[in-house]
Amino acid sequence: MSSGHEHGPNCGCEACGDPRSMDVLDKYLTVWIFAAMAAGVGLGYAAPSVTAPIRDLHLVEIGLVLMMYPPLAKADYSQLRAVFSNWRVLGLSLVQNWLIGPTLMFALAVVFFGGVVPGLPARPEYFLGLVFIGMARCIAMVLVWNELAEGSTEYVTGLVAFNSLFQILTYGVYVWLFALVFPSAFGLDALAAGITAFDVTPMQVFEAIVVFLGIPFAAGFLTRFAGTRLRSEEWYDEEFVPKIDPLTLVALLFTVVVMFATQGGTIVAAPGDVLLIAVPLTVYFVVMFLVSFAMGKGVGADYSTTTAIGFTAASNNFELAIAVAVAVFGVGSGVAFATVVGPLIEVPVLLALVNVALYFQRRLDWTDHTTGSLDTPLTDD
Repeated sequence: MSSGHEHGPNCGCEACGDPRSMDVLDKYLTVWIFAAMAAGVGLGYAAPSVTAPIRDLHLVEIGLVLMMYPPLAKADYSQLRAVFSNWRVLGLSLVQNWLIGPTLMFALAVVFFGGVVPGLPARPEYFLGLVFIGMARCIAMVLVWNELAEGSTEYVTGLVAFNSLFQILTYGVYVWLFALVFPSAFGLDALAAGITAFDVTPMQVFEAIVVFLGIPFAAGFLTRFAGTRLRSEEWYDEEFVPKIDPLTLVALLFTVVVMFATQGGTIVAAPGDVLLIAVPLTVYFVVMFLVSFAMGKGVGADYSTTTAIGFTAASNNFELAIAVAVAVFGVGSGVAFATVVGPLIEVPVLLALVNVALYFQRRLDWTDHTTGSLDTPLTDD
């Protein structure tokens, strides 16, 4: 945390995100992402035939893997032992991701699509779509949001790995509980209409994790291992990493274009439903981030660790949710549509939360917060 001077909104150093020290891509990132979203929707609406090759060539998956590679190549894997030894942070992440997150999403799904609020009719397909999203913890784009917000790469990598292992064992059980058991317990049996059984095997979840986390993780680890040993850590961090760093944002923009292109026609045809689904998702992202951020700072974690905790809890594994919804209900179902809307809302909302995190970095006092032991005050040099 030391740098020889006090950081703040008037600080001109690169660490404080002064616009004068940022390149064009970083400085106008919000503009580029919204332009990519518009381009994707326009492309999908004007040329719906592009959807087939995007899916056949797995362009969304390729984009996700490419944009996660630089953050994972930058991670210092020698610190992962310290990450996993910090049971306080891991326990906090466990509570946020597997107790608060699923419960909050279930509650929002009931409020907006359970038919319990006057003026909001029951929409079982959208209710189930939100449940599928809420039970799938993020293993992909959280790495990008954390990177943009200057969070700890080591902690977010450790937390994602931790949640991935937990997810393999629990996703099917969680969906069964929140989609079948809890609605009946609250007298909302109609919300589970059409589902007589739900069977998601650990292997299905494992396959999704292998693609969206395993491939870029292995590539990043091997790149750092080879680069630091064939050359040096100094060369790797100062020469190689800056060359691959722009790939994250370029791949993110590419992924946004192709992702929105696959749903361009649907978005234009049913904007009202998109907005309806967007409201509870936006509430979920914002509440989870702010609550998790407050909890992280409350237990004494520094900014980079708190940011990793916050984005890990606020993000979801939409790829898994979409795959399961399509497998159970079909690609044209309302359930699948609700899960597809998820990443379309996540991109702009989480991008906004990146700016919120950077604001907290500048305005909050982090001098007595540290990473690792959480009980040793960190002082400036």
